[in-house]
Order: sequence, then C-alpha cells, then structure tokens
Amino acid sequence: MAPNQLGNSLFLSETNSAEPVQIISKQELPQIKSYVRSPKPQYRWQIVWRNVLIFTYLHVTAIFGIYYTFTLMQWRTFLWAFLITHFGGLGTTAGAHRLWAHRTYKAKLPLRILLMVAQTFTLQNDIHEWVRDHRVHHKFTDTDADPHNSTRGFFFSHMGWLLVKKHKDVFTKGKTVDMSDVASDPVVRFQRKYYIILTPLLTFFLPTIVPWYFWNEHLAVCWCTATVLRYLMELHGTWLVNSAAHMWGAKPYDKNIRASENKMVSVITYGEGWHNYHHVFPWDYKAAELGNYRLNTTTAFLDLMAKIGWAYDLKTASVEMINKRVERTGDGSRVVDAPAEGDDNGHHQHHENSIWGWGDKDMKTDDMELVEIHHQKLPKFVQ
Repeated sequence: MAPNQLGNSLFLSETNSAEPVQIISKQELPQIKSYVRSPKPQYRWQIVWRNVLIFTYLHVTAIFGIYYTFTLMQWRTFLWAFLITHFGGLGTTAGAHRLWAHRTYKAKLPLRILLMVAQTFTLQNDIHEWVRDHRVHHKFTDTDADPHNSTRGFFFSHMGWLLVKKHKDVFTKGKTVDMSDVASDPVVRFQRKYYIILTPLLTFFLPTIVPWYFWNEHLAVCWCTATVLRYLMELHGTWLVNSAAHMWGAKPYDKNIRASENKMVSVITYGEGWHNYHHVFPWDYKAAELGNYRLNTTTAFLDLMAKIGWAYDLKTASVEMINKRVERTGDGSRVVDAPAEGDDNGHHQHHENSIWGWGDKDMKTDDMELVEIHHQKLPKFVQ
C-alpha cells in the first residue's frame, strides 16, 4: 500500500447544497434571520501512535529476518517456521473465518480446539473480536461501518485501518450484528478469557524458543525469522484479502460490489482470494466455486476433517443458485453452465441487503432452500 494513494481521502467531507432563493419585500427584511447550514462532522483519521511504533519495529525486524533467512538460518528452523505459518493460517481461514465468522460448517470439539490454538498463533485479536469485525465488514461492506473500507484506498484497507481509530459507525452498526452463537461457544470463551496469556506464548515465545533449545539456532535468528518475519507474513496475507481482493480481479458473480476474484491472493491465503464469490455466498464452506483443491487448500483441509467426522453440515451453493446469480448480476467473465429460469428481479448486493453468513436474519428463505449441505450429522437414534 503506497502512502501516496491516501491523497485527500484523509478527510471524508460532504459539500453543502445551496438554499433555494426566495424573493421578499423590503418590509419583511427585518424579520428575516440569515443562517448558514452547519456542515456534518468530518471523519478525521486519528493516528494510534502505539500501533505505528509497533508495526515499524516489526517491519524493521523482519528485514533482518529476510537477511538471516538467506545467510544464517538452519534448514530445520526454516521447516519449523513453514509448518507453524501454515498451521496458523488454517486457524484463520478454516477457523476464525469459515467456521466462526460465517458458520459455513459445524465442527466437533477436537477440531474447534485445534483451530482455536492455531488462530492464537497468529495474534490477529481473539476469535470473538475477529468475528465481530468480519461480520460487520460483510454486513456493511465498503461503508463507514466497514472497519477496513476499501474505498479509502489500498493502504487503509490493507493495514492503515489498524493505525487509526475506527469510525464511530463501526461501533454503532457493529452492535446490530448478532454474536450470540460465538459468545456461547466455550472454546471461544476460554480463548478470550486467557488470550493475554496464550497469545504471547504461542505467537512469540514458542516459535522462538523451539529452534534455540532443540537444535541450537542463534536466538536472534529465531526471533527475526521464525517469529517476527513469520508473523508479518501471516498478517500481510490476511490483509491482502481486505485490500487487493477488493480492488483487482474479475467479478463473475456480482459486478456491483468491489470484492473480486484474485488468484494471487488465493495462492497466498489458502483459497481466500475468490472474494467476489465469497461476498455473494459468504456461507459457502469452500469460499469459491472451484470443484477441486487448486488454490484452495483450506477446502481440502475441511473435506479431510469431514471424512474423519470432525466437520459436518458443510454448506455450499447449488449450481442452479450460482447460475441464477451469474446471469443476474455477473460481469460476463463466467459462462453459465445451464440456462437459469426466472428470478430476474434486478437484485444487487449492496450493503443494505448484504449478509454476514449462515444464520443472518436477512438471509432469504428462497436462497436457503437452494443451499446444499454435505456430510450432515444424523440424529443419534439413526446413527
């Protein structure tokens, strides 16, 4: 995100409309009180300097990490960093995102615990706060209520939103989003209660101490590579979904929204870059229309979990449902598999009727009837 793209968007101002002109007599003039309409309050970015200093330190340290990666790092440290990077990534994609934020599937206790631990490795706020911000993002996409509103530029939507205070609409509109399902999950409650203890241990201490203790890696190399550089790579990968995937790519499912299909982001984020599809069908566990696991390793992981019985009730859009949406609002970049009949009501997915996922009260009954649910959990008496 280039800082020069901020431009005049530092202030979100509104122009005043002119008052209608009325012709009056001189006798009426003393009774007239002139006035000027007060402008609406401007949204001024208030920098959070603590975050600026933290991210400055992290990025400077990561530069040393890149140097050490090519000069001093042992191959075992590289493998260790690679494994925990992907483990933490699944905690974000399969856990915080597809399970808790969008309820695209259900998970048994062992999988929920595993994903909670993985998500804690990433230090992207606890699951409850992560889900709240993400549901608000989907419900009020690219408005002032969106925490990382992409209309404010690449830098803001990528990481700038973490360097300034949030717009008041993020809080006011955020209170309207249902979080009862997340708050009732004991795994989420446990993480939230002990987050201030768990996250330093899993994000910083463990990644650093393992290479140093077990194969005598230099402590500075451990810290700069397996910890800080790894952490920043996970952050920037997640941030690219908010920035690049809202700016560049095709829009085969809804041309009226900014979210786009971005292959490069999908490669980096284990399948989270098929963003136009995701914003149209946020409750789909695949987060994409892909029929295979290319560029969507999170889906492969969830299908594996379904086969061993840890994941169930995996929801996905039917071909009929996808075709209808493509014909109605797509940009023409995807060919409809089969003709779709009717349903040409001109519906567009703007923030007024967006949904955050399965269970949103605004989800239409007709849409719910077209959803396919795989690996359904049967009642105990028929299992």
